[in-house]
Amino acid sequence: MNLSFFIASRYFRSKKKRNFINVLSWIAMVGVAVGTTALIVVLSVFNGLEDLIRGLYGSFDADLKIEASLGKSFEATEGWLDSLSNVEGVAVLTEVVEDNALLKYGDDQIIVTMKGVSDNFLDDHRFSTGNLTGDKTLGTDLMPKAIVGRGVGYFLGIDPKNEFEKLRVYYPKAPRAGTLDPRQMYNSGMLGFGSFYSVEKKFDDNYVVVPLSFALDVMDYGDKRTSLEVMVSEGQDVEKVKDRLRAILGDAFTIKNKDEQHAGLIRAIRIEKLFVFITLTFILAVASFNIFFSLSMLAIEKKKDIAVMLAMGATEKLIRSIYIKQGAIIAFSGALIGLVLGYLLCWLQQSFGLVSLGVSSSVVNSYPVEIIWTDFVWTSLSVLMITFLASYRPATIATKVNTIEHL
Repeated sequence: MNLSFFIASRYFRSKKKRNFINVLSWIAMVGVAVGTTALIVVLSVFNGLEDLIRGLYGSFDADLKIEASLGKSFEATEGWLDSLSNVEGVAVLTEVVEDNALLKYGDDQIIVTMKGVSDNFLDDHRFSTGNLTGDKTLGTDLMPKAIVGRGVGYFLGIDPKNEFEKLRVYYPKAPRAGTLDPRQMYNSGMLGFGSFYSVEKKFDDNYVVVPLSFALDVMDYGDKRTSLEVMVSEGQDVEKVKDRLRAILGDAFTIKNKDEQHAGLIRAIRIEKLFVFITLTFILAVASFNIFFSLSMLAIEKKKDIAVMLAMGATEKLIRSIYIKQGAIIAFSGALIGLVLGYLLCWLQQSFGLVSLGVSSSVVNSYPVEIIWTDFVWTSLSVLMITFLASYRPATIATKVNTIEHL
C-alpha cells in the first residue's frame, strides 16, 4: 500500500510539473504574441504619421524646389525659364520670391513670410490636402489678394466679410545716404483678403501667399527670384526629372524633392520610430524570459530521458538543437499570432478608424496607419534573435547531463 501511494504521488507530482511547464510555455507564447502585435501597430502608426506629414506638406510644397547654391536669390530671364519649362516631365514651373515682411491689419501687426508666386501656383492640386476657405485666387493686378495662413489670420483678427479693411505689407529697404525720412526706409503695399488655408502649423502661423507682381513691386527684386517650384507631370519619375534639370542647371543650383525640403522633420520621425522599435524589442525580450524558464524546467525534468538518448548515441548537438527548436516553436507560434493580429488591427484602423484623434478640427479624424511589409520582416528577425538567445542557455544545460548518474 505504501509503495502504491509512493508511485501515485510521484506520478501526480510529475504531472504537476508538466502542467506548470505547459503553462509557462503558453505564457511565453502569449507574451511574444502581444509584444509582436504592439510592434506592428506602433510602427504602422509611425508610418501613417510620416505619410500624413508628407501629404500635408505636399499640398503646399512642389515636387521639386530649385534654389541657388550660394546666395539668397538668382537672376531668372524669360528665355532661361522657358528652357526649364520645356524639360521633359515638367508640368508647372512656378516662380517664387520669398522673404520676411511686416503684415498689418487694423491695429494689429505680425512678422510673416511673404511668398510671392506666379499665377500657376494654384495649378496642379495645390492645397488639395488640408482646408482652404474663401476665394481660391490671388486677385488681379489692380486688386491683388492674399491667401493667409489660418494662424496668421487668427492673430490679426481678419474679418473675411469686411471688404473695406485691407492688409498692408511693409518691407525694409536700404536707405539712401543722408536721408532722415523714415518713409524712405521701407516699401509698402495694400492687399485684399482672398482666403484662409490650414495645412500645418509651421505654414499656418507664418506664411502669406501673394501674387508675384505684388511681391516684386514691394521687395524691388526685379528679375531676381529666390526659388523655382516644379510640379512633375503625372506618370513621370520625380528623380529622373530632377536629374534632367540638374544636367541643365549644374552645380550653381540645388534641387530638392519633397522629402529633402523637410529632411530634418522626416529624419526626426524615423529616428523616433527606430528608438520605439528598440524599446519595444527590449519589452519583447523581457516577455521571452518565459521561454528561458520553461525550457530550463524542461531540461531539469527530462534529465533521465536525455541520459537515455545520450546512451543510445545521440550527440550534444542533437540535444541542443531539440531545445532550440522547442523554443522556436513557442516563439514563432506567438510571433505568427502577433503578426496576424497586428495586421488585422491596422487594417481595421485603416478601414474604419476605430481610434479617433479626438480633435474635431484636425485634418484627419483617426490615427493614420500605413502597413509596410519591411516592418513585418524586421519584427520577425527580432523574434528570431530573441528566441535563439533565450533558448541557447537551457539547450546548453541539457547537454551537460551525467549519463551514469541519471540512468
